[in-house]
Amino acid sequence: MNISEASSRTGLPAKTIRYYEEIGLIKPMRGANGYRAFRDKDIHKLAFLGRARALGFSIEDCRTLLALYEDDGRASADVKHVALQQLDQIDRRLEELKEMRATLARLVSACAGDSRPDCPILSDLAQRMGDD
Repeated sequence: MNISEASSRTGLPAKTIRYYEEIGLIKPMRGANGYRAFRDKDIHKLAFLGRARALGFSIEDCRTLLALYEDDGRASADVKHVALQQLDQIDRRLEELKEMRATLARLVSACAGDSRPDCPILSDLAQRMGDD
């Protein structure tokens, strides 16, 4: 199947599929005309990569997970380790987002939102710029 069919079946943009090939995550066959020819196993890998990326795994994590998936002698502890690292990153990002939300909520609450020019939101942003 060609790249547009692979894109349709996996939900990944053709540009992403080309990128995954470029960095060596997939290796579709090439026809005599030079066009990519995707096999079922390529589609399966692409779907795997799409799901892993949707869960926030980095490209390098995806490379590791794909290698583990293809290794029949793998230890599930190795897979769990990669997943736990990702879970830790997600937890850190959630904490950062909570802090950002709390700060922004405090600033919005402090702003009168009327026709006066003074605004605590802009004052805070200007103050933060001066701290750098």
